[in-house]
Amino acid sequence: MKATTVIVLCAAFAACRSSPELPAARFANAPPVTAVNDRRDVAKPPATRVFYPAIYNFDGVLGRRLPRALELPRRQRALGVNSIDEVPDSTWFTNRNGARPLSLDEVRTGPLTTDSPELHRPWTVRSTKAGGASIGFMITDARGIKYLLKFDDAGSPEIETAFDVIVDRLLWAAGFNVPEDQIVYFRDDDLVVAPDAVVKDADGSASGRLDREGLERRLAQVDHGKDGRIRGLVSRWIAGKTLGGHPGEGVRDDDPNDRIPHELRRDLRGAYSIFAWLDHVDVQEGNFVDSWIADPADPHRHYVRHYFIDFGRSLSAMALFQFDWRRGHTYLVDFADIARTFVTLGLIDRDWQHRPLDPKPYVGVFDAGTFDPGSWHPDWPAYLPFVTADRYDKFWGAKIVGHFTREQIAAAVDAGQIHDRAARDFIVDTLLARRRQTLAYWFARVNPLDRFSAVTTDAGTRLCFDDLAIVDQLAGAGPTRYQIRAYTMRGESFGAVADVPADATGHTCTIVPLALPFDHDGYTILRVVTSRSAYAGETDVHVALARDTGLPRVIGLWRP
Repeated sequence: MKATTVIVLCAAFAACRSSPELPAARFANAPPVTAVNDRRDVAKPPATRVFYPAIYNFDGVLGRRLPRALELPRRQRALGVNSIDEVPDSTWFTNRNGARPLSLDEVRTGPLTTDSPELHRPWTVRSTKAGGASIGFMITDARGIKYLLKFDDAGSPEIETAFDVIVDRLLWAAGFNVPEDQIVYFRDDDLVVAPDAVVKDADGSASGRLDREGLERRLAQVDHGKDGRIRGLVSRWIAGKTLGGHPGEGVRDDDPNDRIPHELRRDLRGAYSIFAWLDHVDVQEGNFVDSWIADPADPHRHYVRHYFIDFGRSLSAMALFQFDWRRGHTYLVDFADIARTFVTLGLIDRDWQHRPLDPKPYVGVFDAGTFDPGSWHPDWPAYLPFVTADRYDKFWGAKIVGHFTREQIAAAVDAGQIHDRAARDFIVDTLLARRRQTLAYWFARVNPLDRFSAVTTDAGTRLCFDDLAIVDQLAGAGPTRYQIRAYTMRGESFGAVADVPADATGHTCTIVPLALPFDHDGYTILRVVTSRSAYAGETDVHVALARDTGLPRVIGLWRP
């Protein structure tokens, strides 16, 4: 693991006199960090957090919201990013599809590491699942592997099980830790009741014994196919000691590796754009899990790994199951929406009113026509990383959405085993449409230049970069130009201003001057200004000569 790259401020340099038009940020002359060491040994498991939904949501609406507003918190850019404004690998996030294109088999398989429990029957029922009114069981297969077994809602075949697996695969490919979820088919007699099986209440406490009669009574409420088989979703129990969800604000005080306040983590804040794309509105502490695990390479070392869980109400399934078309468009308690309704006497036209009135079989009400990437809402305003997220965080999340191809999205949808081909194609098309809307919205709010590199040629140093708006065919190359101005580390302008047309492919290269006559390894700041119809944006690219090779390289990005 590499140590975190330090952003060196101008004040650290006695001679530094930055131009007023340049931000003060400067970067160490070192390669960008690709991984952080947050796997140092935590000998004792941190305390388990107990989740109380009513208190959590009340705090989000009023209890913590008002005091936080009175604190006048300063807007702060995300932490947990490297010098090129990306998120390094950690126990929270792993660069997957963004680091290299995943194969279709990798996307379909996602986090799975073992054979399906379908191949290892019978399954022993240990208890009913804790919490909620829906039917579910804790089981172990013939290998002794523990799973949570859940089912589709009556009258909505395949929706919850399929949507969970689809979103599980997409979030895994995006880079997040998720459980091993998969579709299974079985018969009633594939389940064996353990002698000590119990019924659990909402708090997870045993409230009685579960016998065969109780099992069959519950299975009778679950849809059986024409062949007598039941379709279910199994979620492999997360390894290690589970600790409850991470707090949305602050850190776990008893985890020495947890050093960045969660409301400032880029990987959590930037998940907003990805959750909006997938309409995953059930964002609450109960749908995150931290687990104290042994390191696979060294079982004597332990640390905490962080997971997202429970995606069956994504892709607008929450709106369908709760008969509430507002989901994803407003908070459940939304004072701004209440005020608008009061002032306009309810006559104002709201986008959620245009959602499909008749749910589609195997699809529900998932749509792209009413989706607005900038005004999407989870169910409650309680998850602080989404409240503090800024356009740079959401741009980062949108870039991850942009990495998915049609074929990869289709592979994730295939993992959901939707038997209706038209429904499967509709979900793929809708995800693609929402992908385009997500990119169009956030690429218009942050200069969408990325993948910068400095290349040495006989003619000089070439700065190369991708314009993601052109790469994703959201803008044309014809009306797009880039102006590039060079500055020394002290912020002094030098050299001529380059005016470069965009390449039709979206990948543009141009010769740029470097501050070679100056000190600090030729440290040069290249401000790249993008101009096209109705849009202008800029990015500062920091370049220096590598001390081992003497060749120029990009050492940092700053998005003003």
